Amino acid sequence: MIITDGYIQMKRLHMKAFPLFYKNYSSIRNIPNKMIHDEQHNPWTIIDATTVYNNNWLAVIHHNVLNPAGGEGIYGKVHFKNKAIGVVAVDKDLNTFLVGQYRFPINQYSWEIPEGGAPLDESSLDAAKRELLEETGLKADKWLQLGDAYLSNSVSDEYAEYFLATDLSQHAAEPEETEQLMVKKLPLKDVFAMANDGRIKDALSLLLLQKLELMLLRGEIVL
Repeated sequence: MIITDGYIQMKRLHMKAFPLFYKNYSSIRNIPNKMIHDEQHNPWTIIDATTVYNNNWLAVIHHNVLNPAGGEGIYGKVHFKNKAIGVVAVDKDLNTFLVGQYRFPINQYSWEIPEGGAPLDESSLDAAKRELLEETGLKADKWLQLGDAYLSNSVSDEYAEYFLATDLSQHAAEPEETEQLMVKKLPLKDVFAMANDGRIKDALSLLLLQKLELMLLRGEIVL
């Protein structure tokens, strides 16, 4: 919530009047008691917010805040204007497809599942179909959403949804002009090994591959 100067002054007076409460609050708030711990309650108070950087894909927002213990502080947040979409595509011979590209932010080459961004109001399934076709030239007749996640929730609100695609057919790839991609077909078991031994480091790829492997081990899904 956005609050007034009057509220801030009242909060500071309350902190001076009850210093022991605020001194111990950081430990008290972790006690699993409904009177103290409420998962629906936001313990952070926003004093003001300023957008310090903004482009078509993200915004960086600086917040002045009162933290859960009542102290003044700052919090920087990266707001993503698109959601992330990831796809593991598996063919009839239990091969899957990795996409390799140089990632500018980390200054490294990265092998990943087919993935990309989509407008927040676009159907995630439609976006997954588009990304798979753009990056690999593949279309799938069967789709299953395996889950969703926030990818780095201490500093950003980037949200992801991820899918399994099967019954594949090959078509022409349609990469974006900013993408210089290499596509590699590998046995699914080898890609699981790459995820587990550190050769794949992309967070969304690891999340999807390890969840799929676990579901297969549990018999929750059959390929």
